[in-house]
Amino acid sequence: MLAAVAVLLAALLVPLAAVPAPARADGTPTATFTKVSDWGSGWQGQFTLANGSSQTVSGWKVAFDLPSGTTVGSYWDALLTSAPPHYTFTNRDYNASIPPGGTVTFGFLGAGSGAPANCTLNGASCSGGGTTPPGGVGRPGTPSVSGRTDTSLTLTWTAGTGTPTGYHVYEGSTLAATVTGTTATLSGLTACSTHTYTVKAYDANGESTASAAATGTTSGCATGPLPKHFLTGYWQDFVNSAKPLKLADVPSEYDLVAVAFANATSKPGEVTFALDSGLSSALGGYTDAQFKADIAALHAKGRKVILSVGGQDGTVQVGDASSAATFADSMGKIISAYGFDGVDIDLENGVNPTYMEQALRALRSQVGANLIITMAPQTIDMQSTGASYFQLALKIKDILTVVHTQYYNSGSMLGCDQKVYGQGTVDFMTALACIQLQNGLRPDQVALGLPAGPGAAGGGVVSPGLVNNALDCLARGTNCGSFTPSQTYPDIRGAMTWSINWDVTNGTTFAKTVRPHLDTLP
Repeated sequence: MLAAVAVLLAALLVPLAAVPAPARADGTPTATFTKVSDWGSGWQGQFTLANGSSQTVSGWKVAFDLPSGTTVGSYWDALLTSAPPHYTFTNRDYNASIPPGGTVTFGFLGAGSGAPANCTLNGASCSGGGTTPPGGVGRPGTPSVSGRTDTSLTLTWTAGTGTPTGYHVYEGSTLAATVTGTTATLSGLTACSTHTYTVKAYDANGESTASAAATGTTSGCATGPLPKHFLTGYWQDFVNSAKPLKLADVPSEYDLVAVAFANATSKPGEVTFALDSGLSSALGGYTDAQFKADIAALHAKGRKVILSVGGQDGTVQVGDASSAATFADSMGKIISAYGFDGVDIDLENGVNPTYMEQALRALRSQVGANLIITMAPQTIDMQSTGASYFQLALKIKDILTVVHTQYYNSGSMLGCDQKVYGQGTVDFMTALACIQLQNGLRPDQVALGLPAGPGAAGGGVVSPGLVNNALDCLARGTNCGSFTPSQTYPDIRGAMTWSINWDVTNGTTFAKTVRPHLDTLP
């Protein structure tokens, strides 16, 4: 990889000009290191070798150490050998000697904030040279959002190298604030608005390169018809090893009940719903009329009921404008007939973000602005913004209520720090939720989906206490595992479980542990 970068740079960069360097009084050749410019996330450095003797230096070797976290990323005009933290540059054939009184300059690219130490030229100590980037000040550390209100965001960062006069905070190319310390409050913002900032240090010579970007959302987001933090549970409209329940028997801890599932018809995009006959029989006779009455009773208690589309075996296909319209029309009729408050998209066999967006916007125009829209993607579906489920979430961000990703049945996955985490851990929940939080979704649109104990899933079952720890880590920065997010997300929406039936089968431990804890979050 280094060689490939070197070839590219050699094509793009002209040779560095020779710069006079001090020579010792005894005439020993010297090497001077200087950071001459910054680029991207690194810097360009150069060594200038000066031969103050009366003899030609027929070969040379510059050796040095770099501190941990600082590396040589590419090079030109010299041959590099390395065994970090030790690096050695030697002359190329065409640069085989330095004449008396002459100089040779070679450059390279580095990453990190350190400068060469223990430097030698042909075994003698190097001398002279500066070690700070151009302008005298180094790149600040990555800022984090350390505070927020409805109209402001506060950023905090660490200083770079050198002695800056102050810091410029930019939103895009616009200067948003100038401060002398390592914190800034950006005021006059709109409630529930998202902003991305970078920070540059400056002194009399100019600015450093920009820090990595930090994104934050002001508070004041409308939470709609649900609490700021709430618990979602799926109610099974079918019979398996979990306890069958009437809607009236759903524990009071559940704020949002997702009825699973609506079914596809042979017509593309069309969905239908009727109570499963096997469930009705298992409950000693449970009619549509009783089901509708139970929905109304939950409404009277301030709770919401939505209809989930899909599931593991769901095959609803919305792949063109016609099927999108059919989906909206058929779902709108079901919502009207039963009194559902919204729809959950749980299409584990794939989703077309373009046409599902059309369908959901059309449905919302029919039902109204209070339509609840949730999504339950599998873990892998939210690994990247290039995934179709993630694309859909971002396309409907303005009308989306929440995404409760299924953090189970997935095996090990990458977190936002590009490290691999195993399911069933606090790190798995927090590092994967971080992907959504750092890539466009608001914290109030992100929830953690977990199984409700033994039997509910093939893998990823966690104790409810670990779910609480993950929520604390995201909301407060406490009770984290080895992964700690770069900022806190006090508006993290809550949790979801599959399923209410499994939770009741296991003693309602999930709801009775997680729901009270949600009330303690900021």
